[in-house]
Amino acid sequence: MSPQYSLRSLLLVILAAFSANASNWLYLAKLSSVGSISEEETCEKLKGLIQRQVQMCKRNLEVMDSVRRGAQLAIEECQYQFRNRRWNCSTLDTLPVFGKVVTQGTREAAFVYAISSAGVAFAVTRACSSGELEKCGCDRTVHGVSPQGFQWSGCSDNIAYGVAFSQSFVDVRERSKGASSSRALMNLHNNEAGRKAILNNMRVECKCHGVSGSCEVKTCWKAMPPFRKVGNMLKEKFDGATEVEQRKIGSTKVLVPKNSQFKPHTDEDLVYLDSSPDFCDHDLKNGVLGTSGRQCNKTSKAIDGCELMCCGRGFHTDEVEVVERCSCKFHWCCFVKCKQCHRVVEMHTCR
Repeated sequence: MSPQYSLRSLLLVILAAFSANASNWLYLAKLSSVGSISEEETCEKLKGLIQRQVQMCKRNLEVMDSVRRGAQLAIEECQYQFRNRRWNCSTLDTLPVFGKVVTQGTREAAFVYAISSAGVAFAVTRACSSGELEKCGCDRTVHGVSPQGFQWSGCSDNIAYGVAFSQSFVDVRERSKGASSSRALMNLHNNEAGRKAILNNMRVECKCHGVSGSCEVKTCWKAMPPFRKVGNMLKEKFDGATEVEQRKIGSTKVLVPKNSQFKPHTDEDLVYLDSSPDFCDHDLKNGVLGTSGRQCNKTSKAIDGCELMCCGRGFHTDEVEVVERCSCKFHWCCFVKCKQCHRVVEMHTCR
């Protein structure tokens, strides 16, 4: 093997690892608050940031708490969307926060990158609209009278600023010079797909003005969709994600469907490079926690059912007592009083 070939192979491995760990900034979600960052030196101590993100932190101290909230939003939404699957977005106290699962080019990694970039865009935009940031505010480009005849007014969400900041902060590893590996292209595509899940689903909210509730004048503004809707859309994209491979077209490296019979993916679709493990057994090497001890649904035939969730290993059944609110009554004025009811239910957990 020639020295040049060995060096080229080593560089490719380094680039792949460089891009695979681009989600390390999500460790910010583990911090109780970064709102106390008032000095540039503090940015150096934030775990998980690369140097260019540290520099962004120093230039945008007031925005960093929104980045932390965006990371938390992303993790919470991931755990909600995958709560009934074998891999349920469990986090660790190490880097990367999702373990080695995100270092592989799987569809799970694709979802993590998409929901994370969306989380930052959403949180920063929300902070702009609420007046928390001096650098941005409401979107003042939305004004005048719409073709439908209503008056643009109120505070339209400044999604352009949120998306731009997400691109600058989240994409920085992949956009570094030389990061043109297939994994870097995958990450960049999924990052953008996450942001488009917000951009393409902006909605119009309105308020009527007039005597006795009439709608003589209607003022409207543009608002982001709820983040749960963003998560739902990206989960659908996860289910229909496209397996891709890198190909050179002219002088440009692009990702194309691995199966030529599949139609090309769009900018809104998620893409992945590697098949996912089955996530059945504990595998420390690949960062898989396994499903032993996970709760399952005995009557379901879906992925949350005991047969699929437990990977054929069987399950334990225990009787547990649950306490619920019951016999609730409204009392004038104005509170609701409930009793506490105890009942025994069966709980099934994988062997």
